Amino acid sequence: MTPRTTPSSGSEAESTAAQPAEKTSVAKRATTKAAEAAEAVKKGTAKKATAKAAGQKKTATKKAAGKKAEAKKPAAKKAVTKKATAKTTAAKSTAAQSTPAKSAAPKKAAKKIPAQKAARKRIPAQQAVPKPAEPVEDAVSPALDAVDRDRLLTGTHHAPHSVLGAHPVPGGVAFRAFRPFALSVTVVVGNLRAELHDDGEGFFSGLLPLREIPAGYRLLVAYEGSVQDTEDAYRFLPALGELDLHLIGEGRHEELWRALGAQPMTHQGVTGTRFTVWAPNARGVSLAGTFNFWDGTGSPMRSLGGTGVWELFVPGIGEGELYKFEITRPDGSKTLRADPMARRTEAPPNTSSIVYASEHEWGDAAWLERRGTVPTHEAPFSVYEVHLASWRPGLTYRQLAEQLPAYVKDLGFTHVELMPVAEHPFGGSWGYQVTGFYAPTARLGTPDDFKYLVDALHRAGIGVLMDWVPAHFPRDDWALAEFDGRPLYEHEDPLRSAHPDWGTLEFDFGRREVRNFLVANALYWCEEFHIDGLRVDAVASMLYLDYSREPGQWVPNEHGGRENLDAVAFLQEMNATVYRRVPGVVTIAEESTAWDGVTRPTHVSGPGGFGGLGFGLKWNMGWMHDSLEYMAKEPVHRRYHHNEMTFSMVYAYSENYVLPISHDEVVHGKRSLVSKMPGDWWQQRANHRAYLGFMWAHPGKQLLFMGQEFAQGAEWSEAHGPDWWLLDPAYGAEPDHRGVRDLIRDLNTVYRHTPALWQRDTDPSGFRWVVGDAADDNVFAFLRFDAEGVPLLAVSNMSPVVRDEYRLGVPDDVPAWHEAVNTDAAKYGGGDVTNPAPLKPEPQPWHGRPASIRLTLPPLATVWLRPA
Repeated sequence: MTPRTTPSSGSEAESTAAQPAEKTSVAKRATTKAAEAAEAVKKGTAKKATAKAAGQKKTATKKAAGKKAEAKKPAAKKAVTKKATAKTTAAKSTAAQSTPAKSAAPKKAAKKIPAQKAARKRIPAQQAVPKPAEPVEDAVSPALDAVDRDRLLTGTHHAPHSVLGAHPVPGGVAFRAFRPFALSVTVVVGNLRAELHDDGEGFFSGLLPLREIPAGYRLLVAYEGSVQDTEDAYRFLPALGELDLHLIGEGRHEELWRALGAQPMTHQGVTGTRFTVWAPNARGVSLAGTFNFWDGTGSPMRSLGGTGVWELFVPGIGEGELYKFEITRPDGSKTLRADPMARRTEAPPNTSSIVYASEHEWGDAAWLERRGTVPTHEAPFSVYEVHLASWRPGLTYRQLAEQLPAYVKDLGFTHVELMPVAEHPFGGSWGYQVTGFYAPTARLGTPDDFKYLVDALHRAGIGVLMDWVPAHFPRDDWALAEFDGRPLYEHEDPLRSAHPDWGTLEFDFGRREVRNFLVANALYWCEEFHIDGLRVDAVASMLYLDYSREPGQWVPNEHGGRENLDAVAFLQEMNATVYRRVPGVVTIAEESTAWDGVTRPTHVSGPGGFGGLGFGLKWNMGWMHDSLEYMAKEPVHRRYHHNEMTFSMVYAYSENYVLPISHDEVVHGKRSLVSKMPGDWWQQRANHRAYLGFMWAHPGKQLLFMGQEFAQGAEWSEAHGPDWWLLDPAYGAEPDHRGVRDLIRDLNTVYRHTPALWQRDTDPSGFRWVVGDAADDNVFAFLRFDAEGVPLLAVSNMSPVVRDEYRLGVPDDVPAWHEAVNTDAAKYGGGDVTNPAPLKPEPQPWHGRPASIRLTLPPLATVWLRPA
């Protein structure tokens, strides 16, 4: 760090200002004499300079003795070299007293420890070493005063670098170290070694007669049974730049993960790790880890201005070290916290953060180049939702990379959606209660292992979406909750911070640093892990102040409304920033209400006066609930609920939708998809297949949770995952399950090769009802069109009877139609009621169209027809 003259007590700047004026005068005189001596060294020969220095030393010694006799003040202890240790006991005794800052050096010590003579004994003449300082009238005690000692011992020092390390002072350079439990500390400068005085309680100090701070000094720290040779962490300038601090203070640091947390680096020519943390309410922050035996007392961090950021560069440590921050709260109590910005963590139940540096080399450049060529809402988008830890229980990220891409590609899905990957302490939360927002869960491997999985999926042509949870976080006392002793990441108002449903804490979206933490986190996953999209969880709980709250449990916004204006601003900022920085990425909202403009651009205002939230897609929760309600009814009762299957088209183009059959629909007593269906096993599977055919043809993108692709009968459990044994050829009903999986493969194959099913998903002109009111027949028929007007006809018969010669109106410009998919085909486990021959239109108007076809509708089935 930049040398600065410190007071003899080693106190901070404010203490210096309080010193008597005469002390300042003495320091100035000492500095002037040192400068004169330096000039003399430059002008004269080495021999003359030595002689002159000896003469000056003699004069200075006499003057010091005269001053001592005059002032009658206690002598300050001086640092001694390895061979000159006389009077150590006396010096210790003197240091224990309150030593005045203006003490003179003892005359006897000056005679016994000629600095130049000692240096000549230890250093060869030809070797360059720091030049001794010219003796001055007044030397100072290098020991810390009681105030600084107390601050360091209690972990409340804001500027430890100002008192620890090496500092120029009258009489030379003061070296100070704080090493609890150390037996001794020795300063090493080239071949010069000087053992520092043990001041007690882990403090060591010494005054070396050097003209300037040596550039590369080291410390030998002796403990019982070992000696550490190390750089002094308190000799370095801050390793975080002014621009970083400015952006953090403004809440606009879009690469926050590069500024905060643990960053292995080379700083001032020395390799080590920079540690930084945001803790504005802390009275002090120390670093604890494996490298200091989890005792943070001797590793205090410094506060960098008014940003609330604390920093410490620790030389000699790197990737793999475990660490936490020891924070002194405003009330003086201490708390040991994991790093909110940790990019790697221990596997639960352990909670330490780990220093991490990526070495993964990506091989997905071709994928990244083409992923943004077509907007998501105009491209095929069929998603397989996966819980990585239970998809194949026991597999690591790298082992999953050998199986998951091949499986998903074989079934024809365009994307996988991973349930939350960020670190979470409780596996039963499925990842939705996050403590490590910047770290992939260590349950399955390292961050580079996760990158390897994403890379493998991309190379297989599969996009990767990830569930992201910025709405709330758990209350674990080693994580974010009251991180620095006061509400920090959570809102300070308990009515706003406590989430009523999950017992968690909601983020304070109105605080710029918290918004920055979350916006940068979204960018982090997309940029560092090449994630192709974020499905944002629990958006509705963020948007409404009264979400799951009774009257009196919430406070209206400044306009008297129930909208959380801070959350709206955060979501808009997050979406706008992600789309600006990472082209080709999509954000998806799990939003269960009718909030206007979820997928509208942020700069376009809606009827409510709000700009759009800026998401690319939104889960269509209404379609999911209504359609599943319909399918759960016995066919005889479905005529009374026909509108539940058609109502979605009333609002289908109000947003850009995804049709989700997610994990939430197959747990907690809701039953698996096939088990929701009425009837016997044959009818359940038939309903299951018919529903999937209807879903894939409906406007919107598709999402299906794992296990539902082969009609698993049991609910999903994170403890054991999908029932893969159902696909074992030795199992008697294996063909039933394999048939459903084969249907999924064919649906995806036809879907990807039929632009009518995805190209105009958000354009009303891409859809036309053929018949939407055949409630008595339980029949739904509609046309989908691509950008060129090429149609696909989808017909679903949700009754258990065959309907022969069923007439449907069709366009008259299609010469013939043929079956592209029939969910009742024998290969899928159906009754094989099909239309094998092309269906030619007849010139008989029907359903308001100039032509019509007659076809056989299989029971509980969906049929897709394409122009022949």
